[in-house]
Amino acid sequence: MKCAICKGYRLLCGRNFCPILRRVRIIKSVFSDLKLDKIIFGSSPPSIFVGERGYPKVRVAPLVPPIEGDTSSLDSPLKWENVTLEEAIKRRAMLVMGERVCNVKTSLDFDGLVMSVKPVDAEMVLSKKPVLKIDLSDISAVVNPKAELEKLKVVGNPKVPKAVDKIVGDDIKAQKAIVDLYEKGFDEYYIIRLLSAGLLGIDKKLVPTRWSITAVEDTIGEHIKREIVDYKPIDRYEVYRAEFLGNVYTILMIPSAYAFELLEVWLPKSLFGFSGVLRDYEFFKKRGYANETLGAYYSARLSVLEFLRERKRQAKIVVFREVTEDYYAPIGSWQIRVGVRKALRNRVGIFDDLSSALSFLRNLLRHRLEDYLKRSIVLKAKTIDSYF
Repeated sequence: MKCAICKGYRLLCGRNFCPILRRVRIIKSVFSDLKLDKIIFGSSPPSIFVGERGYPKVRVAPLVPPIEGDTSSLDSPLKWENVTLEEAIKRRAMLVMGERVCNVKTSLDFDGLVMSVKPVDAEMVLSKKPVLKIDLSDISAVVNPKAELEKLKVVGNPKVPKAVDKIVGDDIKAQKAIVDLYEKGFDEYYIIRLLSAGLLGIDKKLVPTRWSITAVEDTIGEHIKREIVDYKPIDRYEVYRAEFLGNVYTILMIPSAYAFELLEVWLPKSLFGFSGVLRDYEFFKKRGYANETLGAYYSARLSVLEFLRERKRQAKIVVFREVTEDYYAPIGSWQIRVGVRKALRNRVGIFDDLSSALSFLRNLLRHRLEDYLKRSIVLKAKTIDSYF
């Protein structure tokens, strides 16, 4: 309601700029420079998007920029550790979507492009010049120039590893295929692309991109979790911290058997306004879907589990995610993967007891520690009482 009344110039949200209009201006500046036509020739990173609206009939779109050469940086988010939020938006906005509506049982006719580990030259013939449609009521939507796809011709030679060709061709369950590819060193976003394109599993079908991200991160996380429970717990209380793209990640590790919890707060003046403390958690046994923090939970958990696996230790972990007003445009859960990973490379404190660690956290966190403790499940009630 405030956004409709404000229209971007009254600044009723308390910011000194409108986050919606800033994002629109960034995307439009890219769009105006692209000089697009009905035929798009360029090197796909490669990239594909599968929508979820209308399931089981979904929008499927290969993404091709009007640029030739090494375009891999346009869709390699796990390597974007040093980009700004504006740069991340611009990179994604350069990819043109050629859309068609398919039933999820449909086999795509550009598997080679999807399976390639290197950019592939491709020509998209569209029904009209791509347009940029921005719905100001849906600021979380993927925004790219788009038009209906009439024809896609893969011109270059896709580079498909033999191991991938074999796994895609075998009748093995999707979960096993995901784990096998991960253990062979393939980037998880490459695996997500294969799953979205309906190339993994026995009963193969297209999977919406958003669902694929959660499925791949959850599957890999569960796989690593079964390994780390055999490791010894860490010896002391450890605190880690980093800021990334307007998100502040503070991590507490406790000497204990494995447990994980994500506590998330959207601070005042942040994109969605003050949220209170959102929470999802688990002990070793997997719980249901993370209904409060959603995909952020699986992204944060995977970064933590990879860190524990590398150390050959287990611990009880609480991740505090504080979203500031500097995060003015949602850009996907990849930034949580990267942000937590960056934090885990920056230990800021080590303590002999929980009370000291919590006292230290009080000065680091931007939101009240007491509110986090009230909602936390992983930090046991008796532990909280002893702290106070």
